[in-house]
Amino acid sequence: MTTTAASEASVPSTAAAVVDLLNSRTYAIHADKLDDPALAHTLLAPFGQDAGAIPPQRLDLVRGLRGNLMTLLTTEDPAEAWTTFTERTSGVAFTQDFSTPGEVVPHQITGDAVVGGITLHVAELVATGTWSRLRICANHECAKVFYDTTRSRTRRWHSYELCGNRANVATHRARKSGH
Repeated sequence: MTTTAASEASVPSTAAAVVDLLNSRTYAIHADKLDDPALAHTLLAPFGQDAGAIPPQRLDLVRGLRGNLMTLLTTEDPAEAWTTFTERTSGVAFTQDFSTPGEVVPHQITGDAVVGGITLHVAELVATGTWSRLRICANHECAKVFYDTTRSRTRRWHSYELCGNRANVATHRARKSGH
């Protein structure tokens, strides 16, 4: 079994930033981390947030995108959610730089910088086929988003030690008591 630290080391930085953004929402016992200016800066830095004050409009845009991305993780039919994501990011435009052989570098030319950063991160996850590795912990009391590093892509809990073991013990006890 791979340790949690070892599996987290194999999570691409793009995916880690998106997972952190998704886990910034209010869930289980956690408050919205975007409400704390210092945490918001830390969470949005990978997407291009500078050191200045974060405008409330940007936080509203980010919360909307975050909610839309959560819908993508929970819906059976993601087509509508992808359409909504596309609409939310339609104000962001990029130009491509092909000057380095074998490399394409997008440069944002319009739209909110952080929304553009989130868009690029999500686009990379989709393009590399790794978007499907983002999951929500099967423990409904937890609901933490994680990146599934298993080869089979069947991981169910963000932490086997915390949520997986508890679920297995509860199932075993229920079976043993005849329920």
